[in-house]
Amino acid sequence: MSDFLNIADFLSPINKGELSFDQDFKEGTIGSNIKVHDEESFPDIDEADLVFIGCGEQRGNGHHLAYSAAPDAIRRQFYQLYFWHQDLHIADLGNLRKGADLADTYAALRTVINELINERKTVILLGGSHDLTLAQYYAYEANKSIVEVTNVDALIDLNLDSDFRCDNFLMEMLTGEPNYVRHYNHIGFQSYYVHPRMLETLDKLRFDCFRVGHVKESIDEMEPVIRNSQLFSFDISALAHAYAPANLNSPNGFNGEESCVLMRYAGMSPNVNTIGIYGYDPDNDLHDLTAKQISQMLWYLLDGRSRGRKEAKLDERDSFSEYHMAFAEVDTTFLQSKKTGRWWMQLPDKRFIACSYKDYLLASSNEIPERWLRAQERS
Repeated sequence: MSDFLNIADFLSPINKGELSFDQDFKEGTIGSNIKVHDEESFPDIDEADLVFIGCGEQRGNGHHLAYSAAPDAIRRQFYQLYFWHQDLHIADLGNLRKGADLADTYAALRTVINELINERKTVILLGGSHDLTLAQYYAYEANKSIVEVTNVDALIDLNLDSDFRCDNFLMEMLTGEPNYVRHYNHIGFQSYYVHPRMLETLDKLRFDCFRVGHVKESIDEMEPVIRNSQLFSFDISALAHAYAPANLNSPNGFNGEESCVLMRYAGMSPNVNTIGIYGYDPDNDLHDLTAKQISQMLWYLLDGRSRGRKEAKLDERDSFSEYHMAFAEVDTTFLQSKKTGRWWMQLPDKRFIACSYKDYLLASSNEIPERWLRAQERS
């Protein structure tokens, strides 16, 4: 408990009465099970698996005055959902206090996230504008930790012509020195919003970008992509307007169910330990539908974490089916979990990476899976 007292200075408490309209949360709901930082106390989070933090900072989006009420709007819906995953311990540490300027907010958020991941907590950040992903990254940078990043967004935020940090923050994250991003995955970009040369540049850097239509056709192929990551960032611009009315960016994108599937994959990953949901503005919402959508995505994140905890470790070989094969004169081994059905494949350096059944089928047909090739190019 004492280790966390220093981060309490950065966080303002939650008023559960306001979130519940001055009524008690129903028995069995998340609101009646979650430990919260309220006016009375800061929770003991030694046993917490997942820790929520709100950050309404949106100056990176050009909103210089308002500190968004988005985190509490999401909590209001999330706390009403029923808590099915009794094997999980969850805590909510409240909202990050607004910094004197944007850089101060980044620094405070980095400190809080860094402290929590060093204590092996999974941090879920309720934003705020999408550039807060930088603060997520800074938390790893502070430890000199090499990370893989997965970002779900309709846009690729490398627009150097914009004065707003949310439009170009990826430039610093992907090219800053020293750099700790081993690999970057972009899920759900919409081609008509992305300059072709931008994709060419990312491809030359061996980064992987998946168009929204490709993902919708075979969303299960995104599970190993997300499983290999540590940092996961989701901008609600990736959701079609019909499923997230607060998204004024595009009528197209993922539907509600697909977004929940991606969040469940993030929860199932044994590696993902920071998750940010960004871009929600309650002022643009309709009947709180976007807040409800995000809250259900968070529910599926919990569902994924509960399922993922049942997975065996790779060295527990009795829990896996092993398939030895050679493709293109390369000997390799595929593993399939008997518990979850997920797949891994071995690289020449004997390291196992997450893969899919499709990769196994390609290899068994003597074809080199693209995922294997890309991983080799980066090693």
